[in-house]
Amino acid sequence: MSDKLWGGRFQVETDALVDQFGASIGFDQLMAAEDLEGSLAHVKMLGKTGILSSADVAEIVAGLQSIQQDLAAGKIDFTVDNEDIHMNIESILTDRIGPVAGKLHTARSRNDQVATDFHLYLKKRIPMVIEVITNLQKALITLAENNIKTIMPGYTHLQHAQPISYAHYLMAYFQMLQRDKERFEFNLKHTDISPLGATALAGTTFPIDRHFTAEKLGFNDVYANSLDAVSDRDFAIEFLSNSSILMMHLSRFSEEISMWVSHEFQYLELSDGYTTGSSIMPQKKNPDMVELIRGKTGRIYGHLLGLLTTMKGLPLAYNKDLQEDKEGTFDTVKTIIPALKIFTGMIKTLKVNETKMKTSTENDYSNATELADYLAVKGLPFRQAHAVVGKLVLHGIQTHQNLQDMPLSELKAGSELIEADVYPELQSDTAVARRNSFGGTGFEQVKQQIEIAKKLI
Repeated sequence: MSDKLWGGRFQVETDALVDQFGASIGFDQLMAAEDLEGSLAHVKMLGKTGILSSADVAEIVAGLQSIQQDLAAGKIDFTVDNEDIHMNIESILTDRIGPVAGKLHTARSRNDQVATDFHLYLKKRIPMVIEVITNLQKALITLAENNIKTIMPGYTHLQHAQPISYAHYLMAYFQMLQRDKERFEFNLKHTDISPLGATALAGTTFPIDRHFTAEKLGFNDVYANSLDAVSDRDFAIEFLSNSSILMMHLSRFSEEISMWVSHEFQYLELSDGYTTGSSIMPQKKNPDMVELIRGKTGRIYGHLLGLLTTMKGLPLAYNKDLQEDKEGTFDTVKTIIPALKIFTGMIKTLKVNETKMKTSTENDYSNATELADYLAVKGLPFRQAHAVVGKLVLHGIQTHQNLQDMPLSELKAGSELIEADVYPELQSDTAVARRNSFGGTGFEQVKQQIEIAKKLI
């Protein structure tokens, strides 16, 4: 007979390589605290319902609490021989209190146990993610408040499009992060459900009280179907999906920062504390952190696709494939929280080259739309105005002149509707200030965006 806790019907010991390949203790030990919490709630329920005697419950509770204390002190060692975190803790408990430890598993399976641990793990971590997102949002608001009247080129197709407020640009990322935060908040709803008591897949004949254990563990709800309880990983997929979208946003931001700190742009300068040097080129100041965040985005995408692929062909209920749900999730938590903290530090210490940004809007044709709008206000149909300005831009390119620098006579050659009052409207400050439609880049609108943002956080 096998000496495994489940080995009663086995006549031959499992192969050593099978033990190693099938073991999950190398990573699921991260849920040790959650496993102990779930066991304490479960045994207290067994006592409340009369399934176990008060004496047995007291002995098991004392044993579990002693393991909790040693775990917190770093005195617990786990072994591959016991496969996973559940069997490791049960084995340690048995060593401490004897055979009565075996009563803890009454009306419970590793299937609902691992699902409970996983729910508890993410239930604790999602609020941490929300907190660090909020901290980054606060940093963006502060930087935006200090740069409402900082003018920069707005881009489409990576070409200068129209001048905008740098604060307006920053608030775009605030809004992306707000949606990220709301997705994680919704994710909590599906994480805050207790699978405990579903047992292997079909429930149990014991008179358990699943709502009692849910309350003890702080869950807001209980799975209504035992098959679903042990096989559901939607909450983890949602977490990985939300994390992927979050990292996509950070990656886009990183891409722009990496360009804008370059010699060609010089719009921004990162603090030395968030950059590195070169082993061969003494002058280098490399934006390694934004590059690394951009690079780690693919890693998070991989975890999402990995779990989706694992789940796509699984029949109900539990299958060993579900062991593959955790490593990617654990790694995602370990990746996105530091990434957000680093990003927050970068934003707080960022230097903005206001002069360089504004100058870039004065040596281009990003005010062309202002001239077209000017003509439209004068009564010229916009399509005709567009054509007139396009020809003036071509003339400017050929004669090396910006629109605002052209003599009035040359502008009037494009249209007699153009008068001297056009020049103030061709200035980038004016162009930005006048765009006061709701959500626009006008200074007053940006101030409103910031006020709205403050209320959101």
